[in-house]
Amino acid sequence: VNLRALTSWVGIARLFAVVLSCLTFGLVASTGNFGGPYGTWCMFSWCFCFIVTLLVVLLELLELYPTLPLSWDDFTSAFSMLAALMVFTSSVVFPSTFINSPCNTSECARQAVATTSSCLCFLAYAVEVSLTRAKPGDISSFLSTVPGLLKVFEAYVACLIFSLLDGYSGKPGLMWCVAVYSLCFIFTLLIIVFTIGRCLAYIPCPLEKMLVGYNFLALLMYLTATVVWPLYSFQGQSRPNPCGKDCLWNKRLGVTFLTIFNLIAYLVDLVYSARMVFVRAP
Repeated sequence: VNLRALTSWVGIARLFAVVLSCLTFGLVASTGNFGGPYGTWCMFSWCFCFIVTLLVVLLELLELYPTLPLSWDDFTSAFSMLAALMVFTSSVVFPSTFINSPCNTSECARQAVATTSSCLCFLAYAVEVSLTRAKPGDISSFLSTVPGLLKVFEAYVACLIFSLLDGYSGKPGLMWCVAVYSLCFIFTLLIIVFTIGRCLAYIPCPLEKMLVGYNFLALLMYLTATVVWPLYSFQGQSRPNPCGKDCLWNKRLGVTFLTIFNLIAYLVDLVYSARMVFVRAP
């Protein structure tokens, strides 16, 4: 038994995440008000993060993780980043969808406490990401470096974009943007999976230079999508009134902002990757 899995700062952060995620989905489940796609997504996020984090703690406590056919450090770094993003999204989506004003019922009070615990759970995962992130000069797993964490961010933002895509069929400009989102997501996901599965050694080319080339190409593709998507989405259209949460105009606006976020992420990723390859410390 490795008690350091519970007493280290990373272990303490994981224990807080387990307790807070359990508290969150327990409170929301007690209200019975989490129907629809947004509520289902929030409940899935909290339950998924709770189960996987608990499994990580148990595997490290019992020292069983070395028997797994994967890079444990890469897996835990990628998961903590993904969990932070998922819980952050749920902490924003849940109150904006289910909490009504004025909040003067017991059900609303439980929803407010659940939102607070979800925000604290996000902080716990953010602390874990900060503690496990590779410092400059460290020889560590790829997914614990800034470019590796950005890969998880880029893939997650692409998933959010896919959830908002609607009404693009038959429009060449919008279909090009969907192709950009899909291709970049597939290649980014393959990099993550190959890293965790220890398969990068089988790639018959220098990995660092390949990543620089891919990031440059993805940046150019997202740059075209950043221009083309709003141009074709809002051309000759104004925001309808009323425009509810399922309004097509709002979804396209959300895709526009998420495209910009991923464009910035690929730009930062390119800068860091290029520094790792072409700038050598003395």
